[in-house]
Amino acid sequence: MGNYAGVDWAADKHDVLVADEAGEQLLSATYAHDEMGLRALCRALLRLKVELVAIERPDGLLVERLLDAGLRVLALHPNQVAATRARFRVSGGKSDRFDAFVLCELARTDSHRFRVLEPDSDQTKALRALTRAREDLVRTRVAVANQLRAELERFWPGPIGLFTDLDSQISLAFLESYPSPADARLLGEKRMQAFLGRQGYTGGKKPAQLVDKLRQAPEGRVGEAEQAARRRLVLCLVHTLKTLLAQIKTLEKEIAAAVRAHPDGEIFLSLFKHPDSFLTAAELLAEIGDCRARYPNRDALAGDAGQAAVAIESGKRKTACFRWGCNKRLRSSFCTLADTTRHWHPWADDLYTAARARGHDHPRALRTVGRAWSRVVWRCWQDRTPYDPAHHRALHQHCTVTIPTSSGPVPDLAATQRMLGAAVTEPAARRAEREALDRKPTTATTLEA
Repeated sequence: MGNYAGVDWAADKHDVLVADEAGEQLLSATYAHDEMGLRALCRALLRLKVELVAIERPDGLLVERLLDAGLRVLALHPNQVAATRARFRVSGGKSDRFDAFVLCELARTDSHRFRVLEPDSDQTKALRALTRAREDLVRTRVAVANQLRAELERFWPGPIGLFTDLDSQISLAFLESYPSPADARLLGEKRMQAFLGRQGYTGGKKPAQLVDKLRQAPEGRVGEAEQAARRRLVLCLVHTLKTLLAQIKTLEKEIAAAVRAHPDGEIFLSLFKHPDSFLTAAELLAEIGDCRARYPNRDALAGDAGQAAVAIESGKRKTACFRWGCNKRLRSSFCTLADTTRHWHPWADDLYTAARARGHDHPRALRTVGRAWSRVVWRCWQDRTPYDPAHHRALHQHCTVTIPTSSGPVPDLAATQRMLGAAVTEPAARRAEREALDRKPTTATTLEA
């Protein structure tokens, strides 16, 4: 057997402790987070023949360097490490060196309780970088749009609600042309009609209605200097939003190409009805990865995706509570999958309806559907096979058409296949998926059994 190491990582330095199989300390050192320090750290671990390295994160530059050096890494959750500190120190003290010791001991004595980190392929890492970058940009877009809304409410609330969304292309074009009440003072029905024609407006409202709505808004009482300053702020925020929207659109094109070129892309794309629905499929693939050993069974995937509740038993009390410790991005993707499929997939709709009939609220009902989908996704992912409704037994049971006979009901295979085709394979819009991706994640609520 080899030796074991614990690494307490930080932004500027990393504390490392190495012990042998009996727990005797072999090395206790601190390495800087620079090229020389990382090289020295990897060389020291290889020289001491370290078998396992425990660290409190599953990704990042340091983890990539450890894996690249050929070391096996245990990525432990910070909650697991925090719960173990009292096992070695009852005083409640904490230090970086002590955390490295705790990590080393967990690798030495409890490594059989954790999974060794299995790196994903380069394609999966690239896709994960793209999807997470898009998520960050969408969050920034929402924040800037809220800032623009707050700014308009202070001196010119008229443009708010004039069109569908404040961060839509037509709203931004309107604010770019009329960033203040002074700029819109001469805006009449003809100019509004010309503006709508240039923007290709299809909202259904007439120019006179939009002008009346703009003029009915309350007027602010600001001075000339303040209005000029706020006008500049509106233009600044509008230009920022236009840049963000353009970059998000560029990222989406790259994501679409990346997920379709990925070896496992077809598996996740097959879960959605519309052929252009790729964002949630890409997020599922990026977060699940392509290492089949990461989730040895379907319950492991459901737990990491936050779709399975946490059971709490004490005496006669038995409850199921919301799972806080999970992959938040993966949970959001499964909830999006559940929310979109319940509108067109009869099996998912039946699960959702039954959950609501039992008194579950919308978020919990979505997680019920999401847990069922996690089992289907895990099976397809393990078998490297796209989702096929013809092989979905639960869907068959839901859509089976029977013919009553004297000897009992007999399945009508032809009618069943026609029902399956009509229910699952017709083209459909992906508005539900787009709305679920663009809005904030579903609020986490505690579940009671």
